[in-house]
Amino acid sequence: MPDHGGHPPLKHIWASDKPLFVRVRQMVAHPSSVKLFKYAGVSVISTIVSQVVLLILFGKLRLPAVGANVIANIVATVPSYVLNRRWVWGKGGKSHFWREVVPFWVLSFIGLAFSSLAVWLASDFAHDHHLSHPATTLLVNGANLLSFAILWIVKFVIYNKLFHIDPVEYDEHHGENDHHGEEVAATSDGSTTV
Repeated sequence: MPDHGGHPPLKHIWASDKPLFVRVRQMVAHPSSVKLFKYAGVSVISTIVSQVVLLILFGKLRLPAVGANVIANIVATVPSYVLNRRWVWGKGGKSHFWREVVPFWVLSFIGLAFSSLAVWLASDFAHDHHLSHPATTLLVNGANLLSFAILWIVKFVIYNKLFHIDPVEYDEHHGENDHHGEEVAATSDGSTTV
């Protein structure tokens, strides 16, 4: 199992006797945390792209809510794929069509279907309750945002496997020098044995 550049598992950092600020600093600098922060950054970028496109298409141009949502999410998926693959997971070179591109777009379309359902329900609710177009626009954008927030963690776990990257955590028994719970005895010459 990989050792994430010599970093111990997050659970070992948290359980250590070091001061809290030291443990938090180590956890933030851990490769798994850095990857999660980068993924969150990409999510913010793609969310801004989809929200702006949705505001323009539905709010300003008054396209139907579901159609505007489909276009907005397709537009946002392109930078999401590129940034996730290259920046978050550090993959370069040509994408493998069947192992990377197709699964990514399948996941994106599952998210799109979920968000389109949420947007349709929000639009239908707004219509039934005679909300103004600006209020409906806020409700539609909120439904889009909430639907993707729900799927965020699930997609992170799947993308972690999709781009063939080592697991976020590694086995506790990863090294020969891992002597948790073993007695250390002193020898007559002052050295120690396990």
